[in-house]
Amino acid sequence: MESMGTVDGPGIRFVAFLQGCPMRCLFCHNPDTWDVKGEHQFDFTPEQLMAEVRKYKNFIRRGGVTCTGGEPLLQAEFVEAFFHLCRAEGLHTALDTAGTIWTEAARRAAAAADLILFDVKTVDDSLHKSYTGVERTHNDRFLHYLQDIGKPVWARHVVVPGITDRDDRLEAVAQYLKQFSVIERVEVLGYHTMGEYKYESLGLPYPLHGVEPLSPERKANAKAIFQAALPNVVVQ
Repeated sequence: MESMGTVDGPGIRFVAFLQGCPMRCLFCHNPDTWDVKGEHQFDFTPEQLMAEVRKYKNFIRRGGVTCTGGEPLLQAEFVEAFFHLCRAEGLHTALDTAGTIWTEAARRAAAAADLILFDVKTVDDSLHKSYTGVERTHNDRFLHYLQDIGKPVWARHVVVPGITDRDDRLEAVAQYLKQFSVIERVEVLGYHTMGEYKYESLGLPYPLHGVEPLSPERKANAKAIFQAALPNVVVQ
């Protein structure tokens, strides 16, 4: 849990990191969240987590609550119930997801959120599985579902040198996002190595060892590509 989050939705937020993720993105900086039964997990009911949130309600009143992970939709029933409790107390809710869980429960949980922070890893089908460990089918299907129900979306895209930091691949993502009127913002996230120590502590090889963080110049280039394709969307 993070009580003063500032990068996972609007305003100052209470951020809950849920265990479990079916993806194995090469750039992942939270490998400690992969296992649903992670070593340092805490078990909560939705009501118990809500009790934690209330401790910070004065600080997050103009922000809200975000569920992230891992992939929080692996625990979709919990997320839905928790969001309903937040809404009952007037708190804005955001769900950070890659849309890889395509179940009725996952769709209900997304519908219960006020905002979706939606990860688009790549739109290159020939790259997606080797890059993330899963096919792109559910990610695409989920974003179309969010469009169908009119759910506000902030799209997120990580730019990795040598992989997604290519103008043709950036342009492809930007053109793909153009079709969705629910997208209010695109967050261009530069690859960094701050999670490498976690792999070492877990005894795991770091997939992108030796890859340098994205340079400010290349991040600016990526942002310019998105802004040109999406002139009515906030790009940051």
